[in-house]
Amino acid sequence: MEYCVFTEPQQGATYDDLLHAAQATERLGFTGFFRSDHYLTMGGDGLPGPSDAWTSLAGLARETERVRLGTLVSSVTYRHPGILAMQVAQVDQMSGGRVELGLGTGWYRREHLAYGIPFPDKRFGLLEEQLEIVTGSWATPVGETYTFEGEHYSLQGSPALPKPTQAQVPVIVGGGGPKRTPEIAARFATEFNIGFQPEAVLAEKIDGVKAAAQRLGRDPKSLKYSVAVTTFVADNETDLLRRGADAGRTPEQLRGEANVWGNAEQAAEKVKRLVDLGAERIYFQLLNPRDLDLIEYLGQEVLPLLP
Repeated sequence: MEYCVFTEPQQGATYDDLLHAAQATERLGFTGFFRSDHYLTMGGDGLPGPSDAWTSLAGLARETERVRLGTLVSSVTYRHPGILAMQVAQVDQMSGGRVELGLGTGWYRREHLAYGIPFPDKRFGLLEEQLEIVTGSWATPVGETYTFEGEHYSLQGSPALPKPTQAQVPVIVGGGGPKRTPEIAARFATEFNIGFQPEAVLAEKIDGVKAAAQRLGRDPKSLKYSVAVTTFVADNETDLLRRGADAGRTPEQLRGEANVWGNAEQAAEKVKRLVDLGAERIYFQLLNPRDLDLIEYLGQEVLPLLP
């Protein structure tokens, strides 16, 4: 099993805040430190303002040593795939081969309006072509060129450089779509991620991707299956309610079925149920990247109880 910290910097975090969180994540023995890729807060003032995911990950790549780094997930609307392939490969080099790319269709229309980013109604075609271009660019042998002609993108004689340090950068595809998402994950992903859903829905979505892989002739076991869960944990009720309130959650909301909540023992029981559903990696979504005490509690009290 693998356990990762997953932060939401658009809610308000400096680079130093992210650095302290990532270094705590590494020190406490988590597998990875992941961040969202958003440009607008989803509640609160968002101060000091948003940060670009791959810019901040480049910095973290040089200031951490072991922990894996990535996005959950980048939006296809933000970057041209030829540039994205270059950025991710370079950050992978900077980290010594510890980067993972989560890529999705994007959903938050308001941030696109705020920053003048086009937001087409139909984006699955963009996702398929971006995944093909990014993985195709990385797979092109040095000295050869890469050409792609699609409905949305055209690359002519790209040198497809630089190359990542890893032979295969892990690619994460997630979402709850009933047809397109499972097929895209089965075609391109090394990991399928589903999150923020009741356990019955998580099981259904994981089974859907396994079925899609079988239809396409891929061994379902060659995919990793992961779950993201909003996390509110503490060793006492006062701190638990405070963490919920800081995130704008009522006591009832923080105890929602899709969340990890409670003390260490309660959190561990929830995680064990997710493992029984087929999860091989858990992302603990922490809504406040500045709450280092929460990372400490997860690492020191919860991790030792987990499978």
